[in-house]
Amino acid sequence: MSDDKAIWPPIDPISAGLHGRCPRCGEGKLFSGFLTVGDRCSNCGLDYSFADAGDGPAVFVILIIGFIVVGLALWMEVTLNPPLWLHLLLWTPLTLVLCLAALRLIKGVLLTLQYRNKAAEGRLDRGE
Repeated sequence: MSDDKAIWPPIDPISAGLHGRCPRCGEGKLFSGFLTVGDRCSNCGLDYSFADAGDGPAVFVILIIGFIVVGLALWMEVTLNPPLWLHLLLWTPLTLVLCLAALRLIKGVLLTLQYRNKAAEGRLDRGE
């Protein structure tokens, strides 16, 4: 992620990430597949080699969706007391759908925030 010499209008990283758009121009696609980050922006040519969200999106998805689904399952158990098979039938598909949808959204937001804040690997300053 070298210094960008071109002048680009400021792009809201949250909006660009949620829409899966380029963090620099806000127009080109960020993803080439469902979760695969593309090589470069088709509009401005930004190289996406800097983009590495690591395990961050998965952790956020696990915590957020887990809180929602477990909370709803506990509420349903206490108020309605349904059989166990009904829990399995309801919460498994809901968990899968919510996780897949949230994973792409959160990954896009984290990658655009990484570009906006110029986040990179930590380096030691050796005073050279």
